[in-house]
Amino acid sequence: MRPLSTGLCILAIIFVSFLRPVQAQTTAVATKAAGAFSYSVTEEVTLTGTVSSVLTKATSGTIVGSHMLLATLSGPVDASLGRFGLRGNGAVSIAAGQQIEATGVMKTIRDKRFFLVRTMKVGDEVYTIRNEHGFPVSPRARERAGQKADQKVESR
Repeated sequence: MRPLSTGLCILAIIFVSFLRPVQAQTTAVATKAAGAFSYSVTEEVTLTGTVSSVLTKATSGTIVGSHMLLATLSGPVDASLGRFGLRGNGAVSIAAGQQIEATGVMKTIRDKRFFLVRTMKVGDEVYTIRNEHGFPVSPRARERAGQKADQKVESR
């Protein structure tokens, strides 16, 4: 009987020793994957500047979606408006030469700096480009948010 219980103890020790590295590795991989596109409102800054140009599609070396090049006092900024920023109802309407205010987070992705715009103010209009978690807001989501806002106004 003794050799069988010794063998089970050794097998249990080997099994337990494999559990820790797997858990630590999973956490490290998840943290690394979220890094480049992670978004935290605590890191947000607001930039004010003049729109130099508007790009409706990503160019080589940029991230997916539309972009605007913004001239700020600190220099030019490539501001990402995401896939839906310039599409659908409630989309941002901007042109070169306009003064805007953009709130978002600066990120380095593929060795290039991008400003991930969350909200943007053009004149008196405020546009939501991304939600508080950094995910692009689709035209359909903007439409639903507009309907909810209209219902709140009607109920008063």
